[in-house]
Amino acid sequence: MKQRTLKSEFTLSGKGLHTGLHIDATVKPAEVGTGYVVVRTDLEGQPRIEAVAENVVETQRGTVVASRSNKEVRVSTIEHALAALYAAGIDNCFIEVNAPELPILDGSAICWAEKIEEVGYEEQDAEKEFYVVKQRIKVVDPETGSSLIVLPDDDFSIDTMIEFNSPVLSNQFASLDNISKFKDEIAACRTFVFVREVMPLLQLNLIKGGDLDNAIVIYDSPMEQAELDKLADVMQVPHKPASELGYLNNKPLAFTNEPARHKLLDVLGDLALIGRPLKGRIVATRPGHKLNTQLSKRIRQELRKQNVQAPIYDPNAAPLYDINRIMAMLPHRFPMQMVDKVIEMGEDYVVGVKNVTINEPFFQGHFPTEPVMPGVLQVEAMAQVGGLLVLSTVDDPERYSTYFLKIDNVKFRQKVVPGDTLIFHLSLMTPIRRGIATMKGYAFVGEKIVSEAEFMAQIVKNK
Repeated sequence: MKQRTLKSEFTLSGKGLHTGLHIDATVKPAEVGTGYVVVRTDLEGQPRIEAVAENVVETQRGTVVASRSNKEVRVSTIEHALAALYAAGIDNCFIEVNAPELPILDGSAICWAEKIEEVGYEEQDAEKEFYVVKQRIKVVDPETGSSLIVLPDDDFSIDTMIEFNSPVLSNQFASLDNISKFKDEIAACRTFVFVREVMPLLQLNLIKGGDLDNAIVIYDSPMEQAELDKLADVMQVPHKPASELGYLNNKPLAFTNEPARHKLLDVLGDLALIGRPLKGRIVATRPGHKLNTQLSKRIRQELRKQNVQAPIYDPNAAPLYDINRIMAMLPHRFPMQMVDKVIEMGEDYVVGVKNVTINEPFFQGHFPTEPVMPGVLQVEAMAQVGGLLVLSTVDDPERYSTYFLKIDNVKFRQKVVPGDTLIFHLSLMTPIRRGIATMKGYAFVGEKIVSEAEFMAQIVKNK
């Protein structure tokens, strides 16, 4: 899959939930590798803030990101916009805003989703990079018992469960099994607040722009009519009878479990802070922005340790190219045949496998008492895998050979020893032109990179 950006820009305007200001937010296309970047157009120099987990500075009633160089440059309530962008598969864009928060609109993500659908997307000349969940991840808030569990899966899905000590909103469940259903099933679900929380939030200088049009307000604990009237006056909404518990809204619920669906929306928006789409199943129990962003930070930490994930290797699956097909395409033979099978191939990448055994002839001298695979042979194996990708683009590949022209940025990070299975991932850095291919290669043992290199090769027709 290719990375995506917007086909054209769009603007949404409205008041801020916490500031009450009138705010304009413009979402613009961006180049490959940009990610989500928020731009404060109202500040001198129009500072930029990367919307990634390590830039989260606050999670009370919304997710707040700040500039790394100046924590006073911040933007809040970004989760609804990010959820819509993430669900639409948009990887790169700028979000320009003239205030310290994005407009709350109707309290959901539907306006963002509709605008994204209206302008459309454009595929870019780079592969989409996923974070593939390969083992169970769990984060827990010991104070509340809330938890997020991430499980391996072939696609992306979320199950969300919420629980409140409330006669109006107690337990609810929501799920999203297919990200393509986000606009129809999740995007229109609004944020919610309990009446008993309103005054404390106002005292914290929050929700100045909150009203019954941009939030579900839940009245679940009886109070004196005068006290309820006072709150209504502060929020500039009509008075309601103090004896009637329930939802205080100008617009009816979009779904009977709208609060749970909105919590799922928040999880999705906060997971967008990972910086790449995720393949896995999320089970969220009483989630909140603090826990959601904690999970995103943990995954970001893993990505910083190793920004490229190892390909998935299932030894039980039939190879794309077996050894006979490989030998028909490559001229190499013992002891220089360094690829056992190819397990995956796309237009601009290939994944190959080399099983390292003690029977390799080079172990006799490298080294007799401590067998280690020479790094130069790892690079040779890497190049042979890349050669198979290049040769797959021509007719009669057995009539061609590939030759090294240049090797750059070679790194060896870990020993390769007998018993290891090397997994190679090679991708084109630029399109093949005039028989010249420039590639980036990684060699993995398990989940760890053991070596990497960039090289240029030429495909030549045999005489």
